Amino acid sequence: MNIEDIIKTENQLPASRRLIISLFSTTSWATEQISEVLKPYEISLPQFNVLRILRGQKGKPANLSTIQERMVNKMSNTTRLVDKLISKNLVERITCEKNRRKVEITITSEGLSFLKKLDSVMDEIESEITQNLSEIEIQQLTQLLYKLRQ
Repeated sequence: MNIEDIIKTENQLPASRRLIISLFSTTSWATEQISEVLKPYEISLPQFNVLRILRGQKGKPANLSTIQERMVNKMSNTTRLVDKLISKNLVERITCEKNRRKVEITITSEGLSFLKKLDSVMDEIESEITQNLSEIEIQQLTQLLYKLRQ
């Protein structure tokens, strides 16, 4: 099948299906781009997401359910992600002395330094991924995607 046949076949699909396929394809492509940039730092995209969530806490601890709620990919195993970050000394788990079932997670100073180092790397890849869109198009697309999730 050549490209013209593929385009012809795709155009016969309902618009809603073309959109969903395009969303999945774009998500997969962007995820691959970001994952490749993170690979030399030996951190996965979900682990990076956990670190950014914890940095957003501005020094306040978070529990596993708070982290899970804020995850981009809700299918991630938050406990496993946190355990891997603990082994890298990027986050720490603190058990409440008064209630042993209450566990809080905080980002370490090493984790904050690590994220600071990655900020410029992420700025660069995000700019590359969106380079074919104007600032107005980025705002419009962001608004439309938000509207789609409502």
